[in-house]
Amino acid sequence: MKKLVEILPDKQALIERSLTLVLEKMQSAIQERGQCTLALSGGSTPKPLYEALAEQPLPWEKIQVFWGDERYVPSDHPESNQRMARQAWLDRVSIPAANIHPMPTSAGDPARDAQNYETELQQWFKLHSGEVPVFDIVLLGIGDDGHTASLFPRTEALKVSDRLVTVGNKDGQPRLTFTARLINQARCVIFLVAGESKRPALKQIFAPSGDEMTYPARLVQPKGELWWLLDKAAGAELNSTTSDQRAIGDQSLKANN
Repeated sequence: MKKLVEILPDKQALIERSLTLVLEKMQSAIQERGQCTLALSGGSTPKPLYEALAEQPLPWEKIQVFWGDERYVPSDHPESNQRMARQAWLDRVSIPAANIHPMPTSAGDPARDAQNYETELQQWFKLHSGEVPVFDIVLLGIGDDGHTASLFPRTEALKVSDRLVTVGNKDGQPRLTFTARLINQARCVIFLVAGESKRPALKQIFAPSGDEMTYPARLVQPKGELWWLLDKAAGAELNSTTSDQRAIGDQSLKANN
């Protein structure tokens, strides 16, 4: 795994850096494989990134958009990750409808919809039984509790190792989520993290040893590149908690593992 950590001066710099990085990875994927497969995250942090992507002159027919997790609500619900991404980005560009692959939430049964999305992934990636899709880019964030996607602390979803998509649980509310197994096959995983409230969780996630059941983001160890893009408010304490990094400039840390 190649691990890189960058601490940016503020959230605006974080979004600008993430845009540059995502565009670079998109271009590489299209050049190498003819298309780019991208899994989106929800939450407030990536929304400005999606808005910035909507302004780019990209070859939309070569970009395939999926979601790494979704609240189990209708697609037009204010809390829907799909709705946010469509409003901020996808409805504003000429991407073919067939290139957008939202998580289904209409069966009335989260487990069945998780299976339906897993089947869609297997069919779209043309996989045989037991094979795992390899996404070009997976975007993630973390919560103050150290969760990522809808992999929440001390929940059953963290133990799922034989599925691609499973049901997450937040305070009794079901969500659909990629499993750690699927996330970790990606060529590039990019965490976007902003805000001082994330510091305690980051300290535990970056600690040399720790409990993945308590801080699920520790489970993310992809076979490809792992990028942590943090604003200064979130990453200010990492200098004292990460021994495998070397400072570059005033605000940036990078490391290769």
